[in-house]
Parts: sequence; structure tokens; C-alpha cells
Amino acid sequence: MSLIRDNDGTYRTKRKTVATESDVLAIAEDILRRRFERQATLSSPTDTRSFLRMRLAGLLHEEFHIVWLDNRHRIIAVEKLFTGTIDGSSVHPREVVRAALACNASGAVLAHNHPSGVAEPSISDRDITAELVRTLKLIGVRVLDHIVVGSDESISFAERGLM
Repeated sequence: MSLIRDNDGTYRTKRKTVATESDVLAIAEDILRRRFERQATLSSPTDTRSFLRMRLAGLLHEEFHIVWLDNRHRIIAVEKLFTGTIDGSSVHPREVVRAALACNASGAVLAHNHPSGVAEPSISDRDITAELVRTLKLIGVRVLDHIVVGSDESISFAERGLM
């Protein structure tokens, strides 16, 4: 969907209907995704966290995403793998491995949101991270970080020494 901005600042679709907030946010996410994927490599943790916050912070349910990387840390894809409820999401290592092999990834950055708004990693977050690190290592995929997104902040496992 593309939006057109009127002289009065109102965004409309090409069909002249007023764009909803959801429409504008979807377009903003798409713009950020294209900019992020164009960066070629993950050179800035700040940019990675900003992108993931834009993508995940406003959700009312938990989602688990992975940024897939090649052997030079260039972005191959950004993929939502699991959708959960207000207080959790089931993450299945088998499906993560399948997705890694499908895009021929060498590296990954894990990310999920906490709809409560509190980004502090839970025991379950630490456990699934450790399990995914072990599982992906078996197929030659290195997990560089796991970012937990809250409403006002995001927390990096790598920066906290949890990886």
C-alpha cells in the first residue's frame, strides 16, 4: 500500500480513503525494514535494536523474530517465526533450524517482545536462548544476540553478558 500526503497533512491511500494509524505504522515498518536490510551488515547494535523496537514494541501479543545473517553478518532476511499470547510464545527449536537451513544462514539475532512493556528477560527467555544457541550451533549457525523489546527500552543479552 502506498500513501499520499495531502496539503493539510492527511495521509490517504491512492483510492482517496483516509489512512488508519495501522496503515501508517505498516508503511513506516516497511520503510525501516528496507533501510535496515539495505545496510548490508549488522554494524550497529543501536540500529538493530531501533529496528526491532519499531517492529515489536507496539504489539499486544508476543512475537518471536529472527534476523538471519550470512557468514559476513550481512542480512539475509528478517522473519517472524512464532506468535503467542499476551504473556508468552512457544518457540520450537526444530522450526528455527528449518528456517535457518531454508535461508542458508550462518548467523542469527533473536528478538521478541514483552507486551507488558517490561523488557527484563525472564528465566524462560534465558532458557530458550541457551537451547537455541546449542541447537543452532549443531548446524553451524552462530547466535549473536537475543534482544527483548519492551515499550520504552530493549535489552540485549550480548551486552548483558548473557550469551
